[in-house]
Amino acid sequence: MEAPAFRNGDTCGSRRADKIHVSMTLDANYLRGTMAAVLSMLQHSTCPENLAFHFLSAHFAPDLYHSIKTTFPYLKFKIYRFDSSRVRGKISKSIRQALDQPLNYARIYLADIIPPHVGRIIYLDSDLVVVDDVTKLWEVDMEDKVVAAPEYCHANFTQYFNNAFWSDPELAKTFEGRNPCYFNTGVMVVDVDKWRKGGYTQKVEEWMAVQKQKRIYHLGSLPPFLLVLAGNIKAVNHRWNQHGLGGDNFEGKCRSLHPGPISLLHWSGKGKPWLRLDSRKPCAVDHLWAPYDLYRSSRHSLE
Repeated sequence: MEAPAFRNGDTCGSRRADKIHVSMTLDANYLRGTMAAVLSMLQHSTCPENLAFHFLSAHFAPDLYHSIKTTFPYLKFKIYRFDSSRVRGKISKSIRQALDQPLNYARIYLADIIPPHVGRIIYLDSDLVVVDDVTKLWEVDMEDKVVAAPEYCHANFTQYFNNAFWSDPELAKTFEGRNPCYFNTGVMVVDVDKWRKGGYTQKVEEWMAVQKQKRIYHLGSLPPFLLVLAGNIKAVNHRWNQHGLGGDNFEGKCRSLHPGPISLLHWSGKGKPWLRLDSRKPCAVDHLWAPYDLYRSSRHSLE
């Protein structure tokens, strides 16, 4: 299904400096989610033609390229191949198989993959929709930080690491001098220049190596990010990540919305809205995702 053409408003510039760079992964299993996310951003953007998408794929993907090109003929995008051998020996088994896919780790290598002229990028997961102008997230004042993301300081931070971590005096000192809070790596603004200069890819990899030798956490690519950056990011308003709509990592039970304004809805957790809609057992929140679904089967619409 071809999406409508979205055009810039009168206030939009057309210079390279006016571009808003967004990166997402591209994978056959999540393609439907990626398409919905892209549509949601175009639909709510004042300057949709200024959006440039950088898709990371684990394979050479002519079929995925074709899907995006035919659905969004006007979209500015490029697909980069992420070489999964970069992480193959570094991934430790986690509590959910989906979290162990090499592509889930591609965000660590983002700064190496995208062109050098891109100095800032928004990284987004494929299980979300944006219901506000993404320019507002893009324009966040990073205040010298490498990453900006919604931060959750009321969450129990200690639970992201196990006893082997907290009982080791050397490891437990990691967070000394900072006030670490949980943040979700599925919605981040990254100062790519600072990431490159600070060697952050290597810093995250070093913690993955520690995890290989001595299991210190149970989740996939999130904990090494927390070890390197928690307590040292720019906090973004929570409206930019109404998260957990996919339920927990084990059962994916239905969840309702948190109170407050919403700019982004995120089905983090096990339950994905397209699967629940197809199975005819959707959660109430899944109906907020449905309007952006370009793959609705004719069977659904007939009913």
